Amino acid sequence: MRALIAVLLILAVVLAYAEPSATAFEIERNFAGSIQLDYLAIPSNERGRDIALDGFTTELALKLAVDFGERTSANVKVCYGCHGFEVAMAYLDLRVVDQLNFRVGRFTPRFGDFWLRHDPANHRANTKPLMYDMGRMLRRTEFNNSILPIPYADNGVEVYGTQWFGDDVQIDWAAHLVQGLRGPEGGFDVDFVLSRSPALYYIDNNSEPALGGRLALTINFTDFISATVGGSTIWGRWDPDRFNDYLILGTDLYLRVYALALRAEAVTRRTEFTIGPNPESRFRFEIDDDFFIKEGFYAELEYPFSRWLEAFFRLDGLRQRGNVLVTSPLSRDSAILRYTPGVNVVFHPSLRLKLSAEFWDFSDFQDEIALHAGMTANF
Repeated sequence: MRALIAVLLILAVVLAYAEPSATAFEIERNFAGSIQLDYLAIPSNERGRDIALDGFTTELALKLAVDFGERTSANVKVCYGCHGFEVAMAYLDLRVVDQLNFRVGRFTPRFGDFWLRHDPANHRANTKPLMYDMGRMLRRTEFNNSILPIPYADNGVEVYGTQWFGDDVQIDWAAHLVQGLRGPEGGFDVDFVLSRSPALYYIDNNSEPALGGRLALTINFTDFISATVGGSTIWGRWDPDRFNDYLILGTDLYLRVYALALRAEAVTRRTEFTIGPNPESRFRFEIDDDFFIKEGFYAELEYPFSRWLEAFFRLDGLRQRGNVLVTSPLSRDSAILRYTPGVNVVFHPSLRLKLSAEFWDFSDFQDEIALHAGMTANF
């Protein structure tokens, strides 16, 4: 709490002098958006709707940015998808120097590499990596979705900055205090509907913020070769009584060699749960721990063969280890591996056709094949 008070005091000082001559600047506005219509077919399953949100899904993002001067700007973003409409951004940026900036309001905290390009027009695949999926994964109900569905929008404060060492070495850092993930009293896992539902007023459920941060190093070896390696973390308590906490750790790598791009991330979440007075009637297996582990990874290669044809291949996975509720079909160690080759046909730099096939390897269920066809545009 003292740290939060200190941050608020610093913000007050920054606001006092951030734009002493704001009237001398012309207010600039920028409107941007992206849209994707994707069709998911599951030929290996006669009733695809039983295991996934198949058929057509539209994802839309609309963003308005306003610059009030050299040091202050505001951003508002709404998105639409299988979860309906949501306010994904509504924040104010206060820039002191490159090394010290403040973001206050509703935003996506910096975590990993994928958060920067989660809009469908900004990545090549039709779907998000399994650990960041927000609703298109197969067997999403059985696994309670992913580790951290992105965009992970939350209310709070973020401090961030960039430091260059010469022209080729860059360090990016960020630290945030936000409301955190939420779940019901006496629950087993976080509830991502509770964490993002406007019906609940986007308010905290336990009067305690979650904290996290990210640190990344970028090196430009030559004009054609560069690499970024980063680490991220989030910690908080998710239940109303603050008995159960969660810890998310992630590491990421981005490597560019001429036109070839390699991206890889690994994320793990340790989540505590409430055992309760009658564990034998609530849990599927004998109790030995009051937590479970959820792990995920992806590795993706992208290569543009021409101005109109881009290809990619992604290998990703999700694993859950530990006890489960008695109603769950999962075992103590359940896993998914997914292999995804695909291509993008580029009609225009802002318009592309996405085609991909997904081969799903489940440890506890029959394997599946999923086919995607989608159109994306940004404007």
